[in-house]
Amino acid sequence: MKSISSFTAEDVQIDERKEVYKGFFRLHTYRLRHRLFAGGWSDTMVRELFERGSAVSVLPYDPIRDELVLIEQFRIGAMQTSPSPWLYECVAGNIEAGEEPEQVCRREAQEEAGLELGRLYPMLSYLSSPGGTSERLHLYMAECDATLAEGIYGVDEEHEDIRVVRMKADEALKMLEAGQIDNAAAVISLQWFALNKQKVLDNWRK
Repeated sequence: MKSISSFTAEDVQIDERKEVYKGFFRLHTYRLRHRLFAGGWSDTMVRELFERGSAVSVLPYDPIRDELVLIEQFRIGAMQTSPSPWLYECVAGNIEAGEEPEQVCRREAQEEAGLELGRLYPMLSYLSSPGGTSERLHLYMAECDATLAEGIYGVDEEHEDIRVVRMKADEALKMLEAGQIDNAAAVISLQWFALNKQKVLDNWRK
């Protein structure tokens, strides 16, 4: 079975791209066609695309104490379907023009958790919801001193009110299993951590 599609971006014909909203985020409308698996081309379709760019999400881990650092904050998108719209998350932030993902990891760890990160280990990257947004998330595991993780942080201009949460790694995984952590970046990061923790520790010991 092929692991990479035989189609590329050249197999998409964009007839029109129009910006319909520009604020903190952007929204574009596309009129396009694409090649079909059976041959030929699709009919022209209209699709809206939420342009968020790329972002990082970082899971700070203290290998000495076997503790993770998460954050808790209000998310309007969770109001309708979650028991509480205050979610346990990983530190995260958007990648601005000219920035490298690892730079953003360190900046956001300072802004959202007051943490200085040690070594970084790239986990994976993924498209958050490619049917409607262009956003790609780059996930990292980071070395930290969890004893320094406490307090309330956030950027006032962005209306952030972020509580730092320190817990044993096993406790975080139990919360994941119980459905108490249910946002994509944190779920994927914790699952990856459970599968690859020893590999990262071995790498950091070299």
